Amino acid sequence: MNPIFTGSIILGYFILLIGISFLTSKNAGSSAFYTANRNSKWYLVAFGMIGASLSGVTFISVPGEVAGSNFYYFQVVLGYLLGYFVIARVLLPIYYKLNLVSIYTYLEERFGFWSYKSGAFFFLLSRVIGAGFRLFLVAGVLQIAFFDTFNLPFRVSVLCTILLIWLYTFRGGIKTIVWTDTLQTSFMLIAVVVSILFVKEELSWNWSELTSNLFRDQRSTIFNWEWQSERNFFKQFFSGAFIAIVMTGLDQDMMQKNLTCKNIGEARKNIFWFCIILVVVNFLFLSLGVLLYQFAETANIPTPERSDSLFPFLAVNHFSNFGSIVFLLGITAAAFSSADSALTALTTSFCIDFLGFKKENFDEGEKLRMSIHFGFSALLFLVILIFEAINDQSVINSIFIAAGYTYGPLLGLFAFGIFTKWEVKDNWVPAICLVSPILSYIININSESLLGGYKFGFEILILNGLLMFLGLILLKKS
Repeated sequence: MNPIFTGSIILGYFILLIGISFLTSKNAGSSAFYTANRNSKWYLVAFGMIGASLSGVTFISVPGEVAGSNFYYFQVVLGYLLGYFVIARVLLPIYYKLNLVSIYTYLEERFGFWSYKSGAFFFLLSRVIGAGFRLFLVAGVLQIAFFDTFNLPFRVSVLCTILLIWLYTFRGGIKTIVWTDTLQTSFMLIAVVVSILFVKEELSWNWSELTSNLFRDQRSTIFNWEWQSERNFFKQFFSGAFIAIVMTGLDQDMMQKNLTCKNIGEARKNIFWFCIILVVVNFLFLSLGVLLYQFAETANIPTPERSDSLFPFLAVNHFSNFGSIVFLLGITAAAFSSADSALTALTTSFCIDFLGFKKENFDEGEKLRMSIHFGFSALLFLVILIFEAINDQSVINSIFIAAGYTYGPLLGLFAFGIFTKWEVKDNWVPAICLVSPILSYIININSESLLGGYKFGFEILILNGLLMFLGLILLKKS
């Protein structure tokens, strides 16, 4: 595919995003950056959250993962349903009752200063890591599709990626993102459907044959009942539930979108429809993975050694020009739909949780807020370059491993706050927040010898949260 043409398509896409940013931020006050004036339509938020939740990680990693783990990831997705039920029924009522902008303000009201700062810090750490991983993916695709042609280094691709996000988010913030996420989710889903149609036509299958060949393939096995396996159904299901709770319900990035709805009723509608669509879309991604492997095997195309490279490799090198363009738009949209909101959420959390911004004086801190927004953009640039130097495993596993250790303290703090009435010795909470991930890691690497062959998977998050909860019991005031 002609790199100039590719660059023109991507440039046109970002001109469209910047145009949306201009329209949505026009005459918007400073509070629109943080809350969108609590006036977002629930169906726009629900649809846009699909792209933000899935991101470029799902777009690239999930199809490739089926070679080594079949459809087992779908067990995690089924667990999401339980997690989103908890979010809708337990967490959203708290956030709306307290009229929060940053959800970590709850920890200050419940426990005190140090608990509040610890929760906000672990969010910042988790989100910087997660956003760095996601942006690394899209920068890598842009590097292959465009920048390699001109012998430009990877850091130029990363710099352009970060700069584009900053351009369309620095003014409108979450108000802009509600709309851009809707557009980006549309591009992502169109790319998946077009890719499936391409494989179907290339293999000369009708829909009945496609369905038959899909489910006959060993890689489409959904359930794993081996208790020692890290892919066991119960491990994956309950891990999925807790991943949904912490990576959506306890995550400023995702909840900031929910809190732009007018009231809790609309926010619950958003969660309900979002999780139903999310299950369907994840099933499509897994199905696409099996079909891509079948296409490569039928056409005698050697597949890349790294599973993350399967989809981009086939799309860029073996799809039609139209299919390649749609893929590039899809991966760009998928990656940016999560990364742009992450940048806004990082800025929001830092301004409110660490600089003490208040709703009544958002306008006074406008220049400082823009400086913070730029600062986090620079930080993400550095994190992506570091990750590019050390990454050696499937990106989707890397993100959930990181989340298991960094979101665990948040899970323990919120669970203790919601389900007990006890007060704690607040100044000791940061120490427990550090100890619980370290203990989780030690138990994880020794689990087979300590627990009769048991291997932890994503459920390391649950162990981490439990250790945090037990640590808070030790800090209970008399």
